[in-house]
Amino acid sequence: MHIPFLGNKRKKHGEAVLAADPEGVAELLSECELLRSQAARAGIRLDDTAASLEALDQLVPRWRDDEEILPWLGNDAGLYLGTVIVRTVPGAAWGFRADGQPVVRLASGREFDVVTSGHEWATSGVPELSQLYGEVAEA
Repeated sequence: MHIPFLGNKRKKHGEAVLAADPEGVAELLSECELLRSQAARAGIRLDDTAASLEALDQLVPRWRDDEEILPWLGNDAGLYLGTVIVRTVPGAAWGFRADGQPVVRLASGREFDVVTSGHEWATSGVPELSQLYGEVAEA
């Protein structure tokens, strides 16, 4: 995933940007515009809670027929999952892998690649976002 505000320096300076403005980075990663639009059309309000993940899991996956939208929706789903985790699981925070991919880190040091999980959900529905959240919240 390319994060434009980090530019070509994301490998070197991604963590520095995160450390300097963690709330700004969290806000940027939580936008998930395409997912929020799809959810709103289906009458689902994404309020950054575990219940909203359960509602997303119940959506009819019409996007799977659109090869152009699928990768974007997968990114958004992963970032939204990460947003819910960061906002509701004590000690969870955004971080970046060496390649610039955003991940969620728990207080225990365990790291979750939520974007890859979002792509899997968008493509096949498995594992469900609420199931992933439950696994992370228990960890």
